[in-house]
Amino acid sequence: MSRDFVGYGQRPPKVEWPNGKRLAIQVVANYEAGSERTIVNGDGGPETFGEFPSYGPPPKRDMAIESIFEYETRVAIWRMLDLFDRHGIKTTFFATAKTLEANPQAAKAIVERGHEICSHGYRWIEHFTMSREEERESIKKAISLIEQVTGHRPLGWYCREPSPNTIELLAEEGGFLYDSDIYNDDLPYYVKVHDRKFLLIPYTPDVNDFHYFSNRFSTSEQFYQYLKDSFDYMHEEAKVNGKMMSIGTHVRISGRPGRTVALDRFFKYAKQFDDVWFARRLDIAKWWLAQYP
Repeated sequence: MSRDFVGYGQRPPKVEWPNGKRLAIQVVANYEAGSERTIVNGDGGPETFGEFPSYGPPPKRDMAIESIFEYETRVAIWRMLDLFDRHGIKTTFFATAKTLEANPQAAKAIVERGHEICSHGYRWIEHFTMSREEERESIKKAISLIEQVTGHRPLGWYCREPSPNTIELLAEEGGFLYDSDIYNDDLPYYVKVHDRKFLLIPYTPDVNDFHYFSNRFSTSEQFYQYLKDSFDYMHEEAKVNGKMMSIGTHVRISGRPGRTVALDRFFKYAKQFDDVWFARRLDIAKWWLAQYP
């Protein structure tokens, strides 16, 4: 895909969300346990991005890191689902196929509680390391396994680290409504793939709880403040034209109680405003495809 440094520029589309809402808030919950790098999965070393400082990738099992990822799907997933239920919020889970396979009970609960499962790939691994054929096969495997576990094929895609071929391969597959492997806008937009348009719904690198690990956020108070600041500014902008705010969370990160409180506080704050729409990515995709073809 060619790069676009202009986008909507000074003439964004006039955006109106359903029922007169002005600001669409899209919460993502990344769910990745069991698909991370481990010797068990045939990788050259353990995952190094997590609660403990990285000691480098020695070619041995790191039982502590594996245990931390297990917390995500043993405990944290249920805390996050209960949090969303309490606030009446439906979210999008960026879930890897192997994670859903590892805990079918959680996979079933995500769907039954009304959340969307967007494919986060077959495993939590960079697609830019794959050949075109390897990536095509990985996409097919992800779709098949997610459908097998949940009873539904995914309609959205986010693979973590895309390749230059990803969007084209998704469009060729034909069953996806959108891809979120981009960070370059605040509104959905189309790209042309061969003879058709394909919808992209941007994600966020900054309003994202993985910064607890990058040391931008040390406490839930700091993450809450950043959430609130982002919301307040975009809510003001949305008075002129509708906006979309993305929030990135990870089950194993915000599912720890000392961090869950940041989301709990933010949801209470944002739900005070009548012109805010908490939506799944799938809802945003369907609305955009229908209203802004």
